[in-house]
Amino acid sequence: MFIDKSMTTDVISAGPEMSIAEAREIMAKNGIRHLPVVSEDKTLLGIVTDRDIRTAMPSAVLGQAGGAENRLADIKVKEIMTTRPVTVSPCQTLEDALLMMEMHKVGAFPVVDQVGKLQGIISIRDLLRAFVNVLGLRDPGALVGIVVEDKPGGMKKIVDAISELGVSFGSILVVRVWEEGKRAVFPYLLTTNIARVKKQLREKGFTLLDPMEWCLDEVAKT
Repeated sequence: MFIDKSMTTDVISAGPEMSIAEAREIMAKNGIRHLPVVSEDKTLLGIVTDRDIRTAMPSAVLGQAGGAENRLADIKVKEIMTTRPVTVSPCQTLEDALLMMEMHKVGAFPVVDQVGKLQGIISIRDLLRAFVNVLGLRDPGALVGIVVEDKPGGMKKIVDAISELGVSFGSILVVRVWEEGKRAVFPYLLTTNIARVKKQLREKGFTLLDPMEWCLDEVAKT
């Protein structure tokens, strides 16, 4: 899954001389929180966020004294933007972008080509949409959690057990379970009658877990 297939290409951007009052208006009108700043030839110069603008806004006291809106019109985007922002390339994967967002604690990255020209932007919203589509979550179904030993053949046994019931798979996620030699397998099954699937798996000796309880328990440990 590559970034160029899921990024927003119709990017709203700003020039460095734009006032932050205008930038704030553009962001509010289009419901966006990140505004790439580019030169005339679309070379990325920086990025400004709604947080940057809020931080730069005059206080209420200053506003009463001299007119906050006039001050906003005097401050240029180039004065508050983040220069040399972290970027990604179109050929990186969505997994790369997700890990980088977690690492840098940001909600979006500009996507640039090899010479630094803006090609798009990838946001957490774009990532969620892409993973929903890839995992088939728009189709009615249910998620099952199964603990297996981390050795060859375990996945085939799960697939065989579920396929015997004529149930189709939407997707399968495999993650560690914070226990030596164990993995958690989460198949998203295209059925709403999940009780018979769980019964079948238990009868074949599998240990089941509640996906939500497991997720919350493990997140609390990190």
